[in-house]
Amino acid sequence: MKTLMSVALATPIFASLAIAAVPALSHAQEVYGTLGYAGSRADGADTGAVQGRLGAKLTPHFGVEGELSGGVKDDIIDTNGVRSNLEQTHQAAVYGVGFLPVTPHIDLLARVGYGNSQFKQTVAGVENKFDADSVNYGVGAQYKVDDKNGVRVDYTRQQFRDNDAADADVMSVGYARKF
Repeated sequence: MKTLMSVALATPIFASLAIAAVPALSHAQEVYGTLGYAGSRADGADTGAVQGRLGAKLTPHFGVEGELSGGVKDDIIDTNGVRSNLEQTHQAAVYGVGFLPVTPHIDLLARVGYGNSQFKQTVAGVENKFDADSVNYGVGAQYKVDDKNGVRVDYTRQQFRDNDAADADVMSVGYARKF
């Protein structure tokens, strides 16, 4: 977790946004966090990451959240007969989130944001690290077990701005906690 935090703070954009978010958190109606697993599929590569989020509902229907993840599952891919190992080392993103309460225990959500992912690809023993910025959007739902605890599932599409990076479909599931 310390590694993930230092990665986020080392990125100037995310550090600036984190500092700017502190006053918003003081006016939040609800502060929440999630911890879970995210599986990503991009151009035949299936990778996985442990994912954490910290968010704030600023109104009953709108909030902001930050997301960090660290890779835990890599994949072997075959590109034109050349096999390589692909790993997402880490990812960080910020989102605007819309909430739609359906019942007292179920919320639907939609989110849009901006992220950065870093990858490591190994071909014939040679490592190459690269990162890519993305515009992210998705939908999800959260089931509240009680006033503080719940389960959240999401689908997020990552559209990478770099033409060399394949867009990714990310499915995540995690434990949600209201603070």
